[in-house]
Amino acid sequence: MQAVILAGGEGKRLRPLTRSRPKALIPVGNVPIIDYVIESLLACGIRDIIVVVGYRREQVISHLNDRGHPVRVVVQDKPLGTAHALVQAKEHISGRFLVLPGDNYIDSASIARIMDKPDAVLVKDHPYPSNFGVVEIRRGYVTRIVEKPEQAPGFTISTGIFSLDLDFFDYIRQPDLTDAVGAFLESGRKIRAVRALDWQDAIYPWDLLSMNRLLIRKGRAEKAGEIAAGTVLQGHVRVGEGARIHPGCTILGPAVIGPGCEIGPHACIMPHSSIGSRVRVGPFCLVENSIILDDAVIGPHSLVRDAVIAEGSQLEDHVSTVTAAPLLEIGEEQVKGLFGAVVGEKVRIGPFSTLRAAIVGNGVVIRGGRDISSTVAMGDGGLVV
Repeated sequence: MQAVILAGGEGKRLRPLTRSRPKALIPVGNVPIIDYVIESLLACGIRDIIVVVGYRREQVISHLNDRGHPVRVVVQDKPLGTAHALVQAKEHISGRFLVLPGDNYIDSASIARIMDKPDAVLVKDHPYPSNFGVVEIRRGYVTRIVEKPEQAPGFTISTGIFSLDLDFFDYIRQPDLTDAVGAFLESGRKIRAVRALDWQDAIYPWDLLSMNRLLIRKGRAEKAGEIAAGTVLQGHVRVGEGARIHPGCTILGPAVIGPGCEIGPHACIMPHSSIGSRVRVGPFCLVENSIILDDAVIGPHSLVRDAVIAEGSQLEDHVSTVTAAPLLEIGEEQVKGLFGAVVGEKVRIGPFSTLRAAIVGNGVVIRGGRDISSTVAMGDGGLVV
């Protein structure tokens, strides 16, 4: 069996985290999302994998080339929809195949449930169905998929993961897969609804924290690097090669400390925290339920909770994030999210500053002593004096 991974999306609602990378390459649990998809396919014995790339394609291609298992890559030159992306792979498909988003997590057990069933879709109940294609089901079969309705007819959504045969291409007349599925059903063909087990998407930046809580346990617990005597490590903890954990630190799992990190002394890494490579977490800091990406610096006496801090950003001493649930404008939408902060790449935040559910764009400089509220969503390269 073959699989087609659609990895060309930008993920605009995840900005600023996708300003300089595609959504599929965002690290969660220190692993790019697309890697989880590929590993789940390989675990099911599916080795003939085609990846359709588009936005920031060179990054995805470079990453795939660095992986151990070879995949075939095809390019979608313009972002003209998911069905258009699938058509780019048509000449490489020889029989029944799976099509999967490259920026959602799916477990191998769910793939095993669908791979032997022709004309099927993985579905899942979701508390916010209007963000997805809502599936109506009768006697185990899909009757229709309503894409992102204002008033959802139910809570069951499509994961975007289908098992299909080559004749499905005959029904692609519009750019999106949902339209092709509609044409398929209108012709009298049937699509079986199969319940997924572990599946998760990240629509907004704070959704990455939920995905991180799910995935952070996936890797094997191991403790490499240099861990000082008297350090407290409890639960599922991974410490990468070359990391240094200074005296007096406490790390409570599940937690991941990447290679080359420096933690403490007297720092606390609390559960559900993923810390990337070469990150410095200063003395007397507390990090909890957060994603800290490569080369970031968390200054002494800082409190980082429910936050995503992107690559190369620097929080100076006594910086705090405060969790809140504001109403935010994301593109043309007004949405409510519960989080502490989302900080883009190469941001510098001065000492004694507070972020209250703030989204900070790439390259922003915030001078010391500022209180940034949830109503401020700053663009790239700004200066807060």
